[in-house]
Amino acid sequence: MSDQEQPSLIRLARASGEQVQVEPLNLGARVRELRNARGWTLEQAANQAGLARSTLSKIENGQMSPTYEALKKLAEGLAISVPQLFTPPKKGQVNGRMTVTRSGEGAAHATTTYEHELLAGALTKKQMLPYRARIRARSFDEFDGWVRHDGEEFLYVLTGVIRLYTEFYEPVEMRRGDSAYYDAAMGHNVVSVSQEDATILWVTSLS
Repeated sequence: MSDQEQPSLIRLARASGEQVQVEPLNLGARVRELRNARGWTLEQAANQAGLARSTLSKIENGQMSPTYEALKKLAEGLAISVPQLFTPPKKGQVNGRMTVTRSGEGAAHATTTYEHELLAGALTKKQMLPYRARIRARSFDEFDGWVRHDGEEFLYVLTGVIRLYTEFYEPVEMRRGDSAYYDAAMGHNVVSVSQEDATILWVTSLS
């Protein structure tokens, strides 16, 4: 797979993502959510934080802006750090997304050096791109330079023996069950050194 071949696959997956807009944080609602998650009443939470019940009530209802000292007490009472008070919860934390790709049913994407089977193709806006690859290449010379792209990458050898070439490290021979995790912006290529084409699982981050 050349520099031109691999990134196109990654670019296609990234193109299906979307920009996430950060909404302003409502501190009062955030404090109330944290308190309710612990099953505490206003009085119990106020006692934990060493604040007056009326003060906590005003904070939750947006009727007063707490001082830094009050924020420290709140964080300590809730057993979190001050920055976590200002970290909004992710919407749809449990969104129930799931897809199953049966063996051989992944979308095929062949190149001169690899034969990819894209997995979980039914899901859009993924944070990871999983794909299985059959390694056709037998020599580094078959590549048109290094493959490199944004993100991080995980590689797991399924069958055969491969040699992983990376820009800053000595080549590494890897067998079934071996794995590697690396910066995908670093040049990298994989060849099969076994008689048959090796197969690997690749997972690439898209964010």
